Amino acid sequence: MDDNYKYIVSACLCGEKCRYDEKIKQVDNIKQLVNENKAIMVCPEVLGGLSVPRPQCEIRNGKVININGEDKTNNFVEGAKEVLRIAQKYNIKKAILKEKSPSCGCKYIYDGTFSKTLIPGQGITAKLLRDNDIDVISDEEFN
Repeated sequence: MDDNYKYIVSACLCGEKCRYDEKIKQVDNIKQLVNENKAIMVCPEVLGGLSVPRPQCEIRNGKVININGEDKTNNFVEGAKEVLRIAQKYNIKKAILKEKSPSCGCKYIYDGTFSKTLIPGQGITAKLLRDNDIDVISDEEFN
């Protein structure tokens, strides 16, 4: 790795099988940034110790809860801290993250009822990066 990286990007946007459901959601122009060594792929949920596949998680009352009712907040916080550490190590000031994710949602997240209801909000990683002066946009804004 070198110091030419400009972005942190959600690994799931680059075709990595790291989503909770193992589905591929590649966005070609974001993957191209990685191919051109302009971006580093991260998955905060995997970095936080969660497996693939894993039970779906949503934020409810400030905690990250999976569909089985288990509190996974610590995994999400630890993963977010690792993403921040990587960004700081490479002096990266911009991130392109997956909208709606409990980690990476930039403007919208699911409401915690597992009913596919979106609400204004941000994921754990998006918030931590913003709190540390990293510009965060969603995949939807980037396209």
